[in-house]
Amino acid sequence: MKLSVTSDKDTDKKPDADGETPEATGTTPDPVSDESDVPETASGSDDQTPDDPTSGTQGERNWPRRIRLAALAVLVVGVLAGSGYLGWQLWQLRQTEQAGDAARQAAVEYARVLTSIDSDKVDENFAAVLDGATGEFKDMYSKSSTELRQLLIDNKASAHGVVLESAVQSVTKDKAVVLLFVDQSVQNTSVPDPRIDRSRIKMTMEYVDDRWRASKVELP
Repeated sequence: MKLSVTSDKDTDKKPDADGETPEATGTTPDPVSDESDVPETASGSDDQTPDDPTSGTQGERNWPRRIRLAALAVLVVGVLAGSGYLGWQLWQLRQTEQAGDAARQAAVEYARVLTSIDSDKVDENFAAVLDGATGEFKDMYSKSSTELRQLLIDNKASAHGVVLESAVQSVTKDKAVVLLFVDQSVQNTSVPDPRIDRSRIKMTMEYVDDRWRASKVELP
């Protein structure tokens, strides 16, 4: 009688469901053996610096400062523009004041010439009057001067005017209206003793040929 002996190795092998017997190994399989299962890192990750979590916050913090700087710049520009305009206005005002003062002084001097006469120097007096006149008044005085000249000579008339007060009524850089109060001492053959005539003169002055001249003379 023949006995069959079965070794332990044979007993350890058990058929699987398909009847195949797996080979036993002495090591445990590597749970991560397939390289495709390992997640790949982005190329060049070593060269990239991680985003600063505070960078966005820092930029947001800078916005108020930038707004303040922009507002300050606008304010400075506005102040400079306003200062320039104010300076221009002051300059214009100063120019007008100077024009008014010059026109008033010229009117005062011309009023003395106009109200002073000497029958022995009629031609000189008339020349001085015409030299300081322009426009309407010059035309009127030129037309009447011939008749007036003979009247002054015949009556041996003389007069001397003194300006008591003067003021600028209105003024631009090339035109002014000046009010004057004048005392005129008059003497002639009919009135041998000097007589004082007081008059109020409204004189329009215009800046012509680099000087102020009378374009209109009124006795209101």
